[in-house]
Amino acid sequence: MERFKGKYRIPSARLPGWDYASPGYYFVTIVTHGRIPYFGDIADGKMRLSPIGEIVADEWRKTPRIRPNVQLDEWVVMPNHIHGIIVINPTDDRGVSTPTKNQKWKPNSLGSIINQFKSTCTKRIRAMGYPEFAWQSRFYDHIIRDEKSLQQIRTYICSNPLQWEKDTVHVTGRARFP
Repeated sequence: MERFKGKYRIPSARLPGWDYASPGYYFVTIVTHGRIPYFGDIADGKMRLSPIGEIVADEWRKTPRIRPNVQLDEWVVMPNHIHGIIVINPTDDRGVSTPTKNQKWKPNSLGSIINQFKSTCTKRIRAMGYPEFAWQSRFYDHIIRDEKSLQQIRTYICSNPLQWEKDTVHVTGRARFP
């Protein structure tokens, strides 16, 4: 484990040298803090969204409206996480966009998309009366490089509710929704 400013930290899982604002297909998984099942439950192999899960689904659907260079492919909200394929399309910007001194994420990058999604969901969920709601601090991503991989990931996402009992993000326990 690496140290930063005298503290241990987990090294980045991002591909070194890859520009995460570049056009492409990206598979992402975003998980709740503590893997708490805020978003609903699985019944008969189908996801039943809680009111919090509805917010997450609504904000995910809004992503292409907020960012015209982004498309959504397959996605699913699960009890404590969301899986999705985000497509970043080329933009017609002539200049190169770089982050400013106080900016953490490069504009139009995968990180900025996920950061804005998580932030907006969190604000809406907490305003609904769930001040303890939180996400894990990071997210998983995989750069999809070919059609075969894209099809496998689509199949994985679509079948995820059926595989919930075997899911590595599955935590047994009581759901945290009304």
